[in-house]
Amino acid sequence: MMDYKKSKAPITTVTRDLDKLDAPTGNIYETVIIVAKRANQISVEMKQELNRKLEEFAYYTDNLEEVFENREQIEISKFYERLPKSNLIALQEFFDEEIYYRNPNIIKA
Repeated sequence: MMDYKKSKAPITTVTRDLDKLDAPTGNIYETVIIVAKRANQISVEMKQELNRKLEEFAYYTDNLEEVFENREQIEISKFYERLPKSNLIALQEFFDEEIYYRNPNIIKA
């Protein structure tokens, strides 16, 4: 699992040059598919990691009316909210050539 806290991805949305986006694949749509699939993977990994950390501080009670504010859970949630979004991390990985992809329709001799 990757450490998303050390990602160089921007926190906010950045305007991208379409020519640079499609340069590695030669097709903007193929690039978008690659980045989208990786973003989905990252999103699932981050969600699982967050759930594991929140589970450590879970407080179970038999009384539904008792609701406790768990400070640790709130801080963990806020931390994950401040991380770059999965699509921005995936795009940064694509530009840094950290994503392995291949097109099965292209046969190399």
